[in-house]
Amino acid sequence: MLAGLVVLWAQPAAQVRVSQPYAGVTYIDRWLDAPRRIHLHIAQIDLATPGLRFKVSPPAGDREAMRQSTLAFATLERAQVAINGHFFLPFPSTERTAWVIGLAASEGRVYSAFESPAQRYALVANAPALNIDRENRASLVHWDPAQPDGRRVLEPVTLWNVVAGSAQIVTDGVVTVPQYRDAAHPVALLEPGGPNDYSNAVAWSEVATARTAIGLSRDQRTLTLFTADVRGGSEGMRLDEVGRVLSDQYGVWDALNLDGGGSTSMVLADPMTGEAALVNTSSDNPTGREVATSLAVFAPKPPR
Repeated sequence: MLAGLVVLWAQPAAQVRVSQPYAGVTYIDRWLDAPRRIHLHIAQIDLATPGLRFKVSPPAGDREAMRQSTLAFATLERAQVAINGHFFLPFPSTERTAWVIGLAASEGRVYSAFESPAQRYALVANAPALNIDRENRASLVHWDPAQPDGRRVLEPVTLWNVVAGSAQIVTDGVVTVPQYRDAAHPVALLEPGGPNDYSNAVAWSEVATARTAIGLSRDQRTLTLFTADVRGGSEGMRLDEVGRVLSDQYGVWDALNLDGGGSTSMVLADPMTGEAALVNTSSDNPTGREVATSLAVFAPKPPR
């Protein structure tokens, strides 16, 4: 984790604040000036920390999940850190329940399967997911096409807490934003179209907006939670920019893009009072959008 901080200390003091609010948790509040003004919030989690645990929002309601803001989930669970997770449908909607897009599990309960989503202009079919098992061993997992229920993975792991997003945006340390299928890219992972007629000429991933991502270091010992804002003076990021910052500056070897835009939320609890607060500036509302899932981190207080 220390290697990821070397670049940070070279920045002007007013641009970055680094703290260790909990054992095994390094929190980074950082402003970038290029490629535009961007406000980042990053939490790096040492997965070997004793007493550390995680929880993804559990299944609920008449669909797969009950919509709840990341702040409300973290407060209810008394978590120390949390970020929003999966994309979901219906959206936009005022309905209280939602279908989760992609593989999801909460404390061993697998409740959403790999799928080919309707939004193929943005979300790849059967997108990889990130699993954190009961012993806090984290790894990416992939759809097993031999299993018809879509809830099995190729890897010999126990699914415990699982989040999935639109695509893998860092693979083996290299930025891997998916392209659109066309004559020049016949096996690309995305389908052209959608509300803005997306294609390789005008890609969904190239919109500078709020972003949420999650990634693992090469040794799979450090989990990185990442948000970039598009409000409060921050101008958002493209997916390739997110991937480069994660891989080049924070030691991320593999990363997934999670739901962004108005869903982007990072919550941190005050280590003195325990009160949870949204640390980023939501583009939806001051307490954050009600989303389908969030990932909560439970970390012990640092030794005195």
